[in-house]
Amino acid sequence: MLKRSPLDDLLRALADATRRQIVERLGNSPASSSEIAKPFEMSLAAVVQHLQLLEEAGIVASEKVGRVRTYRLEPGGMDTLALWIEARRHPSERRLDRLAKFFDQPTSEQDKP
Repeated sequence: MLKRSPLDDLLRALADATRRQIVERLGNSPASSSEIAKPFEMSLAAVVQHLQLLEEAGIVASEKVGRVRTYRLEPGGMDTLALWIEARRHPSERRLDRLAKFFDQPTSEQDKP
């Protein structure tokens, strides 16, 4: 049996539309589980299961104060996925990015008319 990698966990967590919507919501500000559950037509328990999977993947973190559990996006939580995608970008895209950076550089004083 193959061992799952952090990348596998990230992709699994983001494969579901509900979890992607939760990530979008938490991109605005931290929120309690009940606040996150409001727009969804599912039970609070189902939303909490989605949140737990996101937390296990390292995308969100939670903190419990009293009876309220608040979730927030974890800084760098999706870095593994971003690095994986970047490594697979087509070489011509990377060359175009370097060319764009070259043209965005300010010219020296001697090059100005």
